[in-house]
Amino acid sequence: MTYQPLGKHLIAGTWISSDDTFTSQPVTGDPLTVASGGAVEVEQAVQAAEEAFLTYGWTSREARAVFLEAIAEEIEARGDDITRLGCAETGLPEARLQGERGRTTGQLRMFADHIRAGDYLDRRHDEALPDRQPLPRPDLKMVQRPIGPVAVFGASNFPLAFSTAGGDTASALAAGCPVVVKGHPAHPATGEIVAEAIAAAIERTGMPSGTFSLIQGTSHDLGGALVRHPLIRAVGFTGSLGTGRALFDLCAARPEPIPFFGELGSVNPIFVMPQALADRGAQLGAAWAASLTMGVGQFCTNPGIVVAPKGGALDAFAEATANALSEAGEGVMLTEGIAEAYRRGVADVSGAAGVQDMISTPCERRNAAPAVFKVSAEDWLANEALSEEVFGPLGIIVTTSGSEQMLEVARSLKGQLTATLQMDDGDTEVARSFVPVLERKAGRLLVNGFPTGVEVADAMVHGGPYPASTNFGATSVGTLSIRRFLRPVCYQNMPDDLMPAG
Repeated sequence: MTYQPLGKHLIAGTWISSDDTFTSQPVTGDPLTVASGGAVEVEQAVQAAEEAFLTYGWTSREARAVFLEAIAEEIEARGDDITRLGCAETGLPEARLQGERGRTTGQLRMFADHIRAGDYLDRRHDEALPDRQPLPRPDLKMVQRPIGPVAVFGASNFPLAFSTAGGDTASALAAGCPVVVKGHPAHPATGEIVAEAIAAAIERTGMPSGTFSLIQGTSHDLGGALVRHPLIRAVGFTGSLGTGRALFDLCAARPEPIPFFGELGSVNPIFVMPQALADRGAQLGAAWAASLTMGVGQFCTNPGIVVAPKGGALDAFAEATANALSEAGEGVMLTEGIAEAYRRGVADVSGAAGVQDMISTPCERRNAAPAVFKVSAEDWLANEALSEEVFGPLGIIVTTSGSEQMLEVARSLKGQLTATLQMDDGDTEVARSFVPVLERKAGRLLVNGFPTGVEVADAMVHGGPYPASTNFGATSVGTLSIRRFLRPVCYQNMPDDLMPAG
């Protein structure tokens, strides 16, 4: 039977309406009237999460692993409906939604395997030394423990993998933390059906009903009420710098501050070394165009800046880029607001001093077309706004006098999610001086690739120095992300019968 969205919140296993509502804006199909929550719904959900934590935080690793696997299975059982609703709301193609669903269920199963292995607990044991002089040593056991209820904000550009049951939710649940999700208003029906899958898994595995809640809404007051609630112990967020910084400041201003794990995007610069540019400049230009326009440029790892030495090889790179982009056409963006922000960003870059338009096509309503510009390193360094992210398929080629000026550009960068070196064997000595600089700028360094596409794996780091993220010691992708929602506890002379399960 085809799933018909309710347009309600899911709070501790019960579907709840609100007096306030908003209307969704799907690309296709009928709009949905959706309950819009606030402080009342936050109080209900967080209190339920706190009550659930007294049980869920003490469940065994095996019980939580089975729960995570059940969520994956329930999502898969609703796969066709999830794809249908996601495509209608976001305009993303079926193949993208199906792939993202696989990533979502895959990371749930990855965390199930991870917590079963138990290494993440970082157990340490110093046995008692009662006869030690001049003082005896007590028995000391240390283990990582869940921190409590976690708030998660769904992302606009990943309605599955970074939203209701995405990486933040999966890692928090794996750690033993109940989760309250603020659904993203760009895809409320998609968020709802995934929440329904989580609720089915809760019932199936006997977990406390307050282990998960979804609150829908559009207001800033809802987000503020969630991060300010005294029982929320951490926040996971993927989104814009402006919104993320506002929530970060709210977390810091609480009477008891809490960590805000915000992934805020970046321009993900690519540095093309001289030999690579000479040997395969045209090939790299076409490949950059493909990466730049993937998903209409709506990835936080979109490579928005290319830095290279000027000359004939760079001209060939730029020509190949323009040729590839001339065939790209327009794409549908996730929301009308994102499309409008993209158009403003294109206009701002186009009007900046020293910027040369290479390709720029006017677009209207919810559509966006690629835009690429060229600017000298001198003009780029003189205008900090050119180093800021424009969310969408916009790229800037920064031309330099050579590797020394390229390195000057690298040193000027703010924090990034990624930085890439395109290089051949003859570039090794030149590239060697870039690695210490870029290592301090980005969470992931690539060689001869493009950053779009973030592997879900043990070694992945998806984060970086501010403003790429608000906590440079954390990642929102990969098994290391579970550490965001754990804290070390030392148990002194604690009988084994009283130690946490698992």
